[in-house]
Amino acid sequence: MAIHVVLNQKGGVGKSTIAVNLAAVTADVLNDDDPEASSPVAAVSVDPQGSAVWWAARMKDLPFHVVQAHDDLEGLAGIKNLPGIKHVYIDTPGWIDLSAGEDGDDPLGRGPSADALRAVLDVADQIIVPIETEPLSFDPTARTINKVIRPRGIPYLVVINNWDPRDGHGDLRETQEFVKANGWPLAKTVIRHYKLHARASADGQVVTEYPLNRVALQAREDFYRFALELNIGGGR
Repeated sequence: MAIHVVLNQKGGVGKSTIAVNLAAVTADVLNDDDPEASSPVAAVSVDPQGSAVWWAARMKDLPFHVVQAHDDLEGLAGIKNLPGIKHVYIDTPGWIDLSAGEDGDDPLGRGPSADALRAVLDVADQIIVPIETEPLSFDPTARTINKVIRPRGIPYLVVINNWDPRDGHGDLRETQEFVKANGWPLAKTVIRHYKLHARASADGQVVTEYPLNRVALQAREDFYRFALELNIGGGR
């Protein structure tokens, strides 16, 4: 089993979108043709707001399991024992307060959200760190990696998310250079901005269910490429 945790201190960088759509494309590849067969993919939310679960509740035919577990520390500790599951994608809170731990203590602080996040980091095989092409994403991403991920020695991969090609390549290059200057592993895949992604949660759709037109196929392609990149050894 592989446990992928989507993490960044900054809210609004697309953690839920990435977790849910990666679960969807992985399930699309791995699900058995038998409609009665249980999916080997799960999406787990430890975000008290439950964005991923809210999204899944609007879907007619959910192609993967989804669980809200921000208050189930025992269940999170035993997540590697889920029967029949090969991949778990974990959505984390939209905001992490890393102001604690300035004296060398655990920067996650205390409280239910911190305990749940600590529990999933204890079992994580890989962390996905989304970053957007704007300077406001840079410092929170650096704090997440330097205070939370690197001290734990967990393999991680930074992915540029929500880049709009209509804005040109300047911001994209600046973000790529920032990541490389810090020595962080960077995904080759860039997840582009599409209105389809912004509407998907309210419409109860995942990327595998988008209509079959050129724009939707391009939007879908990013997540298939990223899932393939993750599962052939992304991160370090």
